[in-house]
Amino acid sequence: MNNQSSYLLVKDIGEQGLLQILQRFCPKEIIGDDAAVITTELGQSLVVTTDVLVDKIHFSELTTSAVDVGWRAAAANLSDLAAMGASPLGITVGLGLPGDVSVSWVEQMYVGMTQCLQQYNTPIVGGDVVRSPVITIAITAFGQAYPQQIIRRHQAQVGDRIIVTGVHGASRAGLELLLHPEKGENLSPEETKALIRTHQRPQPRLDVLPILWQILGSSYTLKPPHPYTPISHLPVSGMDSSDGLADALVQICRASNVGAVVERTQIPSPPAFAHWLTQEQALQYSLYGGEDFELVLCLPKEPAYKLVQMLGQGAAAIGEITNGSTVVLHDQKQEFPDQVLTLSQGFQHFG
Repeated sequence: MNNQSSYLLVKDIGEQGLLQILQRFCPKEIIGDDAAVITTELGQSLVVTTDVLVDKIHFSELTTSAVDVGWRAAAANLSDLAAMGASPLGITVGLGLPGDVSVSWVEQMYVGMTQCLQQYNTPIVGGDVVRSPVITIAITAFGQAYPQQIIRRHQAQVGDRIIVTGVHGASRAGLELLLHPEKGENLSPEETKALIRTHQRPQPRLDVLPILWQILGSSYTLKPPHPYTPISHLPVSGMDSSDGLADALVQICRASNVGAVVERTQIPSPPAFAHWLTQEQALQYSLYGGEDFELVLCLPKEPAYKLVQMLGQGAAAIGEITNGSTVVLHDQKQEFPDQVLTLSQGFQHFG
């Protein structure tokens, strides 16, 4: 970062000055035209997703540095691509800024985006900058996938097992510790650091996809021999859990016209919860905390359990798809009554 930019405000250098700085984060051969051109492999589908982050809604200077804002913004979009079964190609960034934002803050935000994207060889291929009364980051991510490998929400089948690729509730816990450090007095420094890092530096689960395709076999990994060849049904339904585990479960079942039974004792949460939160607090964090960016997948029994075994590290089978239309949280120990999960308890922008 240029030391001079530490003392500059966005309004001091204007749109063109800011663009000159931001273009350093993009490949030179892409910048300069009215749109980016991205070449995909023959026979693949382009997958596009957009996510918007707004200051004081999705991040705050109290809990998130500029670098972490950038990382989280990129990770949210890459997570959506992972949930669709797609590999990332590039992103564009729409940036709304007040004039009195420091140039160094913007640079550091782009550093964070780049740090996240570089793990997956994904470039920033363009974007736009406008004046705004509040910091707004709108990212559009582009990915590619073979048509028969695209994961959709509406494909869950009765009898499918419900898999989560990792623990839930850690991001919500990290946010709580950032806002109220005193609440972590019963946690070790290592546990506190790990929970906070999960909130500030989420990892999109693109690593799950090669393992999933390996388990399902070559019939789902090879592109069709001809563009008009009928594509067999992919036995996977899913989405990410960025809006909360309960939200993902209900959304998948609603789209697939099915129900589910979820076993509350099987929902994986961070080990620190056992000596820090009550059972009910831990459950609320896991179901409704959000921003864990794990994948929630529904697939037949045999490949489901094999996926859990190969992923390890908190992956778990937490329930089964059923007939009906409700998602029921069940307790096999019968200490708690059955509970119907809904969207109303999670975060809603206009709730």
